[in-house]
Amino acid sequence: MFKIPEHQVAGHQAKDGVLGPLIDDSGNFYKPLQNDERGSKEIAFYTSLSSDPRVPDNIRRYFPIFRGSKAINASDGSGLQPHLVLEDVVSSYQSPSVMDIKIGSRTWDPQASESYIEKCLKKDRESSSLTLGFRISGLKLVTSSKDASVWQPGRKFLQNLAANDAKLVLSRFVSSNVSSNDNIHPDCSFASKVFGGPSGILEQLLELKKWFEVQTIFHFYSCSVLMVYERESLMKGSSSSGALVKLVDFAHVADAKGAIDHNFLGGLCSLIKFISDVLEAPVENGFCNNYCSKDEH
Repeated sequence: MFKIPEHQVAGHQAKDGVLGPLIDDSGNFYKPLQNDERGSKEIAFYTSLSSDPRVPDNIRRYFPIFRGSKAINASDGSGLQPHLVLEDVVSSYQSPSVMDIKIGSRTWDPQASESYIEKCLKKDRESSSLTLGFRISGLKLVTSSKDASVWQPGRKFLQNLAANDAKLVLSRFVSSNVSSNDNIHPDCSFASKVFGGPSGILEQLLELKKWFEVQTIFHFYSCSVLMVYERESLMKGSSSSGALVKLVDFAHVADAKGAIDHNFLGGLCSLIKFISDVLEAPVENGFCNNYCSKDEH
């Protein structure tokens, strides 16, 4: 009944006896509830989000649908454990390409324990969170569903990207000439259909930005933007990419106490600028005018 999500690109994965999320064939995503205040915080957030009249419907659609909680057999073999039951946001895609981007230069709640803050600070300093306001936690670009080819750079490569490197990764994510093991400069041929257009990722992020400029309900620490699209349909000439933005991971959401979430808003604005730059990048001899200085391993 339950399976390991093939398209999960960040976080704990339910492999080799590790506790992680599971999915079923009915479009449900089962996320293990952490047995401390993080678990109770996340379920409280989803419960509040689904009923809070201050959250407009056009914004609520950027969150996975909350379907309650359920005890199921955990992936680590520990028996029945409580799980959040959420919408599997990629269940309608055949071969989704996915990128998970953690937003904010600070990924910790000021009210967290000193040891936890130190742990998060170390991660933030060793990643692009402090310099860029976001970090790419993981990605999977399906280059061919026929032979299951993917481009999936390692976490070490993604951990501390400089600005040019981050721009190149975003460019490769929307290119037609990327294979699983090459270093060809990206052509960005899908940028206008995935990032651009009235229903593209950029417009969705801008809609979220408008809300974050005024919302004083929540502060979203260590929350991620999930970007999804169907690359293979574009390779076959389709004009629709199914571009999708979702916000995920809410175990560290805090009460905003009437204050703007400048940490998340700043990171979101930075990501928007990077995506805008990819869209506006000149194409020379069929390639985006971006480059990468890091070895992609």
